[in-house]
Amino acid sequence: MRFSFVLVLGLWTTFSLNAQSNDEKMLRSIYDEALTHSQCYDWLDYLSNTIGARLSGSSSAEKAVQYTQSELEQLGLDRVFLQEVMVPHWVRGEKEKAYFENNGKKVEVPICALGSSVATPKNGLKAPIIEVMGIDEMIALGAEKIKGKIVFFNRPMTPIHIRTFEAYGGCIDQRSSGAREAAKLGAVGVIVRSMNLRLDDFPHTGNTNYGDLPKEKYIPAAAISTNGANLLSDSLKSNPNLEFFFKQSCETLPDVVSYNVVGEIKGTEKPDEIMVIGGHLDSWDLGDGSHDDGAGVVQSMEILSIFKRLGYKPKHTIRVVLFMNEENGNRGGKKYAALAESNKENHIFALESVAGGFSPRGFSFEADSANFSKISNWKTLFEPYLIHIFVEGHTGVDIGPLQSKHIVKAGLQPDSQRYFDYHHAANDTFDAVNKRELELGAATMASLVYLMDQYGIN
Repeated sequence: MRFSFVLVLGLWTTFSLNAQSNDEKMLRSIYDEALTHSQCYDWLDYLSNTIGARLSGSSSAEKAVQYTQSELEQLGLDRVFLQEVMVPHWVRGEKEKAYFENNGKKVEVPICALGSSVATPKNGLKAPIIEVMGIDEMIALGAEKIKGKIVFFNRPMTPIHIRTFEAYGGCIDQRSSGAREAAKLGAVGVIVRSMNLRLDDFPHTGNTNYGDLPKEKYIPAAAISTNGANLLSDSLKSNPNLEFFFKQSCETLPDVVSYNVVGEIKGTEKPDEIMVIGGHLDSWDLGDGSHDDGAGVVQSMEILSIFKRLGYKPKHTIRVVLFMNEENGNRGGKKYAALAESNKENHIFALESVAGGFSPRGFSFEADSANFSKISNWKTLFEPYLIHIFVEGHTGVDIGPLQSKHIVKAGLQPDSQRYFDYHHAANDTFDAVNKRELELGAATMASLVYLMDQYGIN
């Protein structure tokens, strides 16, 4: 009996070592392929420099749909198709202007309208301005001190968080909800400090949300650059009676038809179990959206390209989804999830890249303890590639609505120290993306997808 046990144990150990050896070889092949024959940088070049900014509802967003559909078709996938989705159509209009007067001197500052904001009056808006460090402080001041004024939200991203998305999460409510809450107290406008750890002159846009406010109560909202915010704050300390002027001509047009772009390789053993990889095809309109989220789009496409070039035939169906409208509505992600539910599709894994094209550091996961433990055992396979982060946490907006009976979700975690230098700003352009870092991200994603495909979920 003991001999049998030792024999079985020996065979299992040999099997495990052989499997690990095969996995090591496959990951090496994936990284080699990504770093020598990748198409993702060229795809991003075209998306960024030929098509440009891809705000939902724009003609450029439509061109991006057509381009990525065509490129996926050229990979020879088993299926490429579009999913129709109605998206909002907000347009910025002419370049915004802002200034304040201090001791008889007009001081101009860089601003940009927040997404979904209404315009100022045609000739602009001028009013006293009051600085607060957040929504709670504003509410504590009350309507008596807020009514008729422009509210200046100036709580900065705290620098103490090594994972900078934690700093972003700590002040994003000013941008998303500040205008709505200020309007309730009678404010006439809102200026929000840009979500940026660096001091520069780039205002960072992003969406604001009026919630259930009546449209006649909407007030204009804009972001101010970090340098501009500091200058305004210092000036208010010496002269609290400053008046602020800004002018913007943005508007919301009727919804338009757009699409999620989908491409897939059918599984050879479990075709009804679907693994989704994706990024969002839309971007804000100030730069060309290379980091947010052109990088995630082309990295996701590259995974299927790598598998095709290596001749890898997955066990499960692997599907790339290029989601539309993450930035100001998440309608693409919601539509994909709704169609998956109505079609009774069984998704077992979803991976999103939405944190820029910087050097990959690992992944965040939404998984039960058994699956997270299983995935954590793969860390040694990634160590040669300097991938070390395997943590539980938020994974991505677009895969958020996707639900199945059993599903593991993952988000690529690149180095985040420079991400918010570019996020939602005019300098989010192709020249800010490093080719090698972009390719390493694609290889890291492809490696995780390969392992998930080989071993499935518990």
